Amino acid sequence: MPEHVTVGVDLGGTRVRLVAGGPAGWSRRVETRGPSLADLPGFLRRLWRKWGLSGGRVAALVVAAKGVWTPAERRREARRLRGLAKRVRVIPDVEAAFWGALGDQPGVLILAGTGSIVLGRNRRGRWARAGGLGPLVGDEGSAFWIGRLWLTTARRTARGEERLRKIARAPDAVARIAAVAPSVLRRAGRRPGSVRGVRAAREFVNGAQDVLAALARAVAEDRRLSPPVPVSWAGSLMENPAFRAGVLRSLRRQGLKVRAVAPAQPPVIAAHALAARLAVGERA
Repeated sequence: MPEHVTVGVDLGGTRVRLVAGGPAGWSRRVETRGPSLADLPGFLRRLWRKWGLSGGRVAALVVAAKGVWTPAERRREARRLRGLAKRVRVIPDVEAAFWGALGDQPGVLILAGTGSIVLGRNRRGRWARAGGLGPLVGDEGSAFWIGRLWLTTARRTARGEERLRKIARAPDAVARIAAVAPSVLRRAGRRPGSVRGVRAAREFVNGAQDVLAALARAVAEDRRLSPPVPVSWAGSLMENPAFRAGVLRSLRRQGLKVRAVAPAQPPVIAAHALAARLAVGERA
């Protein structure tokens, strides 16, 4: 059985990604529909049993999770994972995305997938964020934000109204509403007159791009980042080249000189790298 295993987990709003590594080239990767944060310990225990692991064989576990930010929240979630590894750390998913995208360099990370948040860091290592308050009071410019606008304002039939009510009552309502966004983006990219709703789709997509750009500009100004400000990205929306280009254009229209920086590595790899450091006693 493998010993001294290190594990990084990226737990997003709809997907979970996991990278595990050990001696002699032992490795595992998982990407699947994500459990909730509350269900993550059970999900990991099932994986450990499948792989023949125990908490004693896992040297370090780093979980990057949506909805975790304050030190108290990090400690609380780490306690719930106790026993799964010798050392456990829980960090915000956007922080792992930042480390993966920009490393220890100053800049701004725009994360827009199911939810959204913008994170900035200056040369002194001081952070600032905007957004990230969840679907009820935040997630501006996210896939959920676009999907909700489309579903609640597009022309609907009585059958469509019933479907919408069912979605709203579903336990995975946020994920199901966010799943509408890709079709809105496709519609926004079509020629006017080729399909119904192109104008509305473009308005919603442009609005999402503008609000994300405004959040990024606010963070850059708060951390007094020198232009051109390095801007990187994460999340399914920002990984869409056309959508990302619109956000960058909006940033420039809003007066911020930026330099687009492609992410160096995905968040789950950054989380795994932090776990490897944690396993040898380095701060993660």
